Amino acid sequence: MAKPIEIRTSPHLKRAISVDRIMRNVVFALLPICAFAVYQFGLSALLLIATTTSVAMLTEWLFARASGRGNTVSDWSVVITGILLALTLPPGFPLWMAAVAAFVGVALGKALFGGLGYNVMNPALVGRAFVQAAFPVAITSWTPAFAPGRFTEVIPSTFTMPFMQPVPVTDWIAGLELDAWSGATPLALQKFQQIELPVSEVFTGMIAGSAGETSALLILVCGLWLAFKRMLDWRIPVAVMAGAVLTALPFWLMDASLYPSPWFVLFSGGLMLGAWFMASDMVGSPVTAAGAIIYGLFIGVLTVVIRLFGGLVEGVMYAILLANAAGPLISSWTQPRVYGAVKKARGAK
Repeated sequence: MAKPIEIRTSPHLKRAISVDRIMRNVVFALLPICAFAVYQFGLSALLLIATTTSVAMLTEWLFARASGRGNTVSDWSVVITGILLALTLPPGFPLWMAAVAAFVGVALGKALFGGLGYNVMNPALVGRAFVQAAFPVAITSWTPAFAPGRFTEVIPSTFTMPFMQPVPVTDWIAGLELDAWSGATPLALQKFQQIELPVSEVFTGMIAGSAGETSALLILVCGLWLAFKRMLDWRIPVAVMAGAVLTALPFWLMDASLYPSPWFVLFSGGLMLGAWFMASDMVGSPVTAAGAIIYGLFIGVLTVVIRLFGGLVEGVMYAILLANAAGPLISSWTQPRVYGAVKKARGAK
């Protein structure tokens, strides 16, 4: 006899997977990027990651305790916030400023909305946006990668006391006797001097920049691993990259001496980290397949528009935050029709 068919009501769960398991896998995917950041920038990068993560966890615990929600640190989401925040900051960023960014990101970007699942925007980017406005000089002070002595001493600005003037990075760099150090990131060199570094250097990460945004290759590998594990919606990062390439391509074809190549746009700055680990945040992104594509394309297009025509050299942060704000609207526009429902004619009651 044929096996009987069981008819059940929704939701139809396909696999047993919890929030903390997803978040834990994201942390595991970020660990190689953190390790490369420490290898590239030394002790300062390690202290930066430790500071933002610990302050983010402490802030989460305090707000959860005050609101009576119990211990929410164990779901690992706040660990991701702390790590991602550190990876978007310069390696020599003063630790007290990094602590402020972590507190603001968790308190204003997550806790005040009700915790995980209720926040509108990515908490790590909320914290970074705050320090971008509060400390514009410190957040645009870059240090060379693979500096000698990076494992035995820290970048002088790391231990700057609160509200004190940081030690100029240029003075520290002068003592290293480095050749060919311009003090600018690849994005700044291209935007203001029309000097485009080889794509191979930008892709592999042999460059200066934020602590964890330099190696597009490593970020891509870690992101693909998460997609293979089905811990993120692959449509979002693919749409972000497609939007960036399709927007940059016409300008590059019109004037390659002024505008960067699509490959340079794709692999430079924080686009890859933002596409794979921030834009794909399940809380702030649309829930529909069509919405995910529209959401990703919006981020990719807006990032390139800000880079090419805005006053900032980077636009990923603001593009993702604006897309987060538009996420619920995109989801409502792209809701599939209920099976068997008939579309109501315009003007009908």
